[in-house]
Amino acid sequence: MRRILGIAIALCTCLLIATSSPAASPDNAESLVAKAHPLPPALARWQDPNNSGDYFDRVQELDIGYLIWSEFPVKIYLENLEESDAPPDSFQAKALQAWQKQVLAAVQSWNAYFPLVRVDNPEKADITIWRRRPPLRLSPTREILPARSAEARYELYARERVDAPAILSHRFTIFLSPTQVGEYIQSAASHEIGHALGIWGHSPLETDTMYFSQVRRPGPISARDINTLKRVYQQPTHLGWPLVD
Repeated sequence: MRRILGIAIALCTCLLIATSSPAASPDNAESLVAKAHPLPPALARWQDPNNSGDYFDRVQELDIGYLIWSEFPVKIYLENLEESDAPPDSFQAKALQAWQKQVLAAVQSWNAYFPLVRVDNPEKADITIWRRRPPLRLSPTREILPARSAEARYELYARERVDAPAILSHRFTIFLSPTQVGEYIQSAASHEIGHALGIWGHSPLETDTMYFSQVRRPGPISARDINTLKRVYQQPTHLGWPLVD
């Protein structure tokens, strides 16, 4: 039986400003020991010859530690025509195909540093990406908050294994608004994928993919982005380790 252990949301507004709510801790959290995992090979080999620095101090550590993947490649699913009611030759279908191209470019840009693979079944994915408006939010006073152009949210669960203790795992869902076009689709996708890979925070520099606001001329993933991701993956986490009852 799959036990849902918690959920947290990173909300990115049209300015890509993210906030988060803390993840619920497992009932047996006191029995878990946070440990580091081996880095994925490409990230372990990464060296920044210019010593560009990082923004690791801006990355939030959660109750379960850092949001680290430990089984590679991480599987990503992109929404496709099978989830759409649009006829294959319609404007909507062509728009979705153009969207897929931009999002896939974002996936490939991260794949140069981190092992990712595209899958055709969302049920088998670690990260799912949808061309949909992020769900509306309500304030504590029940007022509708401003609409967002992108959102990344994670969910914790116990992944059952045969003849072995369940492992504390997580999965990510990314929503990208259909109103975004062109290179801004790739920029938003790259930003949200950065959250999903473990950068649960934002950079103060607009030259970084994880800058907190959308920029007029989006650039590539920066050395600072990769330096930050590498530091994240050197940290301890409860994710990927057995749950002890």
